Parts: sequence; structure tokens; C-alpha cells
Amino acid sequence: MKKLKASKFAPRRTLLSVLLACSVMGAVVPAMANKADDTLIYAAGLEPENVSPYHNNAREGIILSRLAWDTLIYRDPSTSEYKPMLATSWKWEDSTNILLTLRKGVTFQNGDAFSADDVVFTFNYVNTPEAKVVTRQNVNWIDHAEKVDDYTVRVVLKKPFPAALEYLSGPTPIYPAKYFNKVGIEGYSKAPIGTGPYKITKVMSGEGVNLERNENYFTDSPVKKPAIGKIKFQVITDPDARLAQLMTGAIDWTWRVPSDQADELRMMPNLQVISSETMRVGYLAMDTASEQQKDSPFQNKLVREAVNHAINRSALANELVRGGSRPIYTPCFPTQFGCDSSAAIEYKYDPAKAKALLAEAGYPNGFETDLYAYREMDLAEAMLGDLRAVGIKAKLHMLTYAALRKEQRSGNVPLAFQTWGSYSVNDASAMISVYFKGGADDITSDQKVIRYLEKADSSVDPVIRKENYTAAIKAISENAYWAPMFSYSSNYAFSKELNFTAYPDELPRFVESSWN
Repeated sequence: MKKLKASKFAPRRTLLSVLLACSVMGAVVPAMANKADDTLIYAAGLEPENVSPYHNNAREGIILSRLAWDTLIYRDPSTSEYKPMLATSWKWEDSTNILLTLRKGVTFQNGDAFSADDVVFTFNYVNTPEAKVVTRQNVNWIDHAEKVDDYTVRVVLKKPFPAALEYLSGPTPIYPAKYFNKVGIEGYSKAPIGTGPYKITKVMSGEGVNLERNENYFTDSPVKKPAIGKIKFQVITDPDARLAQLMTGAIDWTWRVPSDQADELRMMPNLQVISSETMRVGYLAMDTASEQQKDSPFQNKLVREAVNHAINRSALANELVRGGSRPIYTPCFPTQFGCDSSAAIEYKYDPAKAKALLAEAGYPNGFETDLYAYREMDLAEAMLGDLRAVGIKAKLHMLTYAALRKEQRSGNVPLAFQTWGSYSVNDASAMISVYFKGGADDITSDQKVIRYLEKADSSVDPVIRKENYTAAIKAISENAYWAPMFSYSSNYAFSKELNFTAYPDELPRFVESSWN
């Protein structure tokens, strides 16, 4: 697509038509005085398959994790400074041992005292096969944790991992050992317990999650006690229904609002809209390693190069995503340590070249395939248009995120439009290594790339780390394993009565919010 035009795709409905249509369908409920009730209601279209933080990797699950659980270390989103959280201090004893002094006087939301036993249990449990952690990259650098005394823990690494503190401040919340051992993962997913500033009071499958302020939250936390008493997360899969409920005051906050509708919302006197680029990257992934895809056209490098040239990244970023989005050519976000943009090939939008590459690969008339996605049908349809224009006739399959991940890990997905926000970890290992280091989500299995990443992830020398990330990015780009496309911006729309600040790490910090 040389330029995205309204006539090319089904036009998005205006907000007035959305409101009227949803009213007729009964999707709009009467306005609620959420400020008066001291209840912040936020809505999204996706639901984490499990509220247990280690057992989902959906962004909505990560948001809940930061509300209800704490980590050992806290990274200030404004300064990137590491600060004490459940650990009051830490030191590297050597390249594979971190000694942490734990905070005394902290209790879990059920009243159990926090101690070294909980840290040791958490880190040793998540590294067992029965834990079935969804994103192994977040924890598989830990060999084990050991108790030194009731408030001192040693975390032993399998090998040097210089990004350890970044991970200890992010996707590694601490579980209550006694309670978890009593209820098991099934019970924990229904009634989870953490030490965080909010406690989860109800989990409703397919509907959402209720939270209340943790009145016993420890006072020395870098995350202050919340100003808002209750939070309700609602799953509203229909984007039009979400906006209709926002406009009528039934919900207070939503995000991922399409840019054209965000422009309309800005004119509404009861709402605020802000836009912010995030660390999330959208990309097309092509399976080159699964046995089921051994005869797939994507086994051919020329075909993968054709896909890269077929996608109009600039149009996607500037005309559909907007709000600060930009074309991306790396399998990582540019600010992440080790994400060397100069190492990637900048595949220019060139449909003629894409057609020539397909002809050279033996597909002069193109071919048929399947494209899987889990979000933003309008973006997926724009990609379909670009691919069809060069002869790749793809059928779109929209699945839930968990279903898509399962199908892809089973080798049943030749081409997928996906996104990754790196758990908001500002290190290239949080993205490249998840998808190209031989783990469950590596659909290329390039041994050379795996060796580069093993060196990059384990060296304590930042120069060596950068050199190997650069080599990995170059190899991934030269082989056109992915078609990275754009960074995401996020349009946040919320009530004028709500104070809310957006951060580039794509973590809505409702704990900082307050009512006007």
C-alpha cells in the first residue's frame, strides 16, 4: 500500500455511531459515579489466561502483577535507578552470586510474614518443570536461591547474567511459600496473594478482576500507598463497546484506542486522551524450523525477503498506529541495551522487488498461506493488503493470545502478526533471546544466532555483550527471519476526573493515580 486510504478498508465507525449502535445492542450501561465510589474501572480487550504472573505473559497480566505483587528490587520509571523494595540492599559476591538483604516487617495480604523462605521458594519453584512458567527467559538464568538466614538470600546464577538486576526489578514477583504450597497453582490462580499495594479480591473468568487497596502495605516501599481505594479490571472484547462505556462514564480508563477515534475523543469535554510511544514492537514472524512447516514457502530466504519488502512500515506507523510510532527493523526496541539498529537491514517498501524475489524463489504467481493474529484486526488487514499486492494471498485467523501461542509452539502457524513489550525490561535479552535463543518460542533454531545470544546474555563485559547482540541482529536481519514493522504508541483515554501519567514502558501505574 503506497498510502493507506479509507476506501481500501472498511471505514471505522464514528464515535457517535458507536455510541448509538452499542445503545441499541444494550452494550451501554448507565453512567456510574466511580469517583464517588472511589473505584477506578479500567477496561481492555484481552484477558490474561491466568492471573498468576509467572503463568501468563499478556500485558494485562503484567499490569495486575505490578498492582498485587512486589519484586525484590524496584526500577524507577523516570530515572531508571534501582531502589530497595522487598530487598533493602544487594551486592554481587562474584559474577554468579547475588547476596540480598530482605526487608523486615512486610506481610503478605493474608497476614503471613514475608521472609527468606518465600524468596527461596519462589525462585526454586519457577525453575521446576511442574511450574510450567510461560516465559522461561525471565527465570532460566537462575540456578537456585538459598537461604542464608531469615532475612538474607543468595541468588545463584547458572552463569554470569549482567541483566540480573533488571529482571529482579521486573518479571520476578515473590510468592507466599506457605499459602502457595497449601492451595497449589489452581487455587492460587483463583485467589492469589502477594505483598503489593493492591490485593485481588475476586477473579472472574471472562469478565475481569476486582482489587482493593492493601491497607497494610509497607510504608517504606518506593511505591506509595495508593490514593484510590478500589480498582476493577473489566474485559470488554468489543472495542466499540469499550469506547461507548467510556463515553457514558461506565468505565474510567481504556487504552489502545485507534488514532482516528482518539482524535474524536479529544473533543469530548468529559474525557482526556494522551499518546505515548511504548517499548512494544509489532512484527511478522515466519516459521522456518517446525517439522509441520518443512514444505512452507517461508523456508526460502527469498520469500522472507519478499515479505520484508512487501510491508509498508511507514504507512502503518504514520497513518494507522500514529502517536509517535516509527518503523522498526530490529528484533528489539531501539532503547534496549544491545539493540544495535545499524546491524539490521533496512528493507525498503518495494512491491516490485518483492514480486521479483517471489519469482526468483519459484513463486511467480505468488502463493496462498495463513496469517494468524491476536489483536488489531485493522493492522492485520493492512498487512494482508500489502501481501496480496505482491501475490501472497493470506487468510486471516484471529485467535486469543494464549491460543495463538499454543498453535505457534505446536508448529501450526506459518506466518504470524505478533507484538512484544519485553515485560518492560530495557535489555535486548528480553526480546531477542526470548524468540531466537532456542526456547519454546524460537521458530528459526539458527544455531549461530543461539551461540551469539548465549555469549551476549552471559558476559559481564558490556563490550562483548554489544558485539554479540550486534552479530545476532545482523544474522536475523540478513536471513529475514522476521519482518519487524513498527513501534507501538498507545492512546490512553480516560475520565477528566482521573489523574493518570503514561510511561514508555507500557505499564499503566494506577497506584500513582488519584481523583481530581
